[in-house]
Amino acid sequence: MVGKLLVRGMLAGIAAGLLTFSFAKIAGEPQVDQAISFEEKADAAKGEAPEPEIVSRATQSSYGLFTGVMVYGASIGGLFALVFAYAHGRAGRLSPRALAAWLALAAFVAIYLVPNIKYPANPPSVGDPETIGYRTGLFFLMIAISLAVSVFALKVRAACVAKLGVWNASIVALVLFVVVIGAIQLALPAINEVPAAFPAVLLWKFRAVSIGMQAILWTTIGLAFGAMAERLVGAQVRPGGAQRARAA
Repeated sequence: MVGKLLVRGMLAGIAAGLLTFSFAKIAGEPQVDQAISFEEKADAAKGEAPEPEIVSRATQSSYGLFTGVMVYGASIGGLFALVFAYAHGRAGRLSPRALAAWLALAAFVAIYLVPNIKYPANPPSVGDPETIGYRTGLFFLMIAISLAVSVFALKVRAACVAKLGVWNASIVALVLFVVVIGAIQLALPAINEVPAAFPAVLLWKFRAVSIGMQAILWTTIGLAFGAMAERLVGAQVRPGGAQRARAA
């Protein structure tokens, strides 16, 4: 059944990619164009010649954007399906739809929202090119830490359920996650490379669109995959399902 879940996860990721691409094209590309225009004007004011384009802006905003989002969506959908296959049956009595929804919410928080609080997305012309490797490393470090703390908090919750009950154990795990993540984010170095003259409204809009793209991606994957997984799991438990499960 894992193979069938994987296919459904990739299909959900493709559907999420289509919606995310549409949103990015409509709401995100105008912000990118404005940021590029700001950068070009700043370079012109310094007397610097514009850097040659390796890939044209037209390609970046169309085929490039579409390809990147679709590949990312399908990959994330497949990984999501594998995590679902592992968690199904180990997460209490949650239905497939409920489990998929909770996993999608947890992934959005741990993989994107928490790292983005410390190191938010920046448009073109924001950030020193010489520090891009350093900044990227810190962002991925924050993702790894967020995932590790999430797993630790879940283990603490499982250990506390017997003594405190499900609700109180969940509160303890949530508080633990927030406290540990907050302490780590305070300890990690801060990065502020936004030019003083960069429009604050443009920066805010770009970051809001970035959050919106991720919210659309994970919401679509959670809901679409949950619906498909519920049908598949339901088919396995109907009469004759045991034979089909072994065949899968």
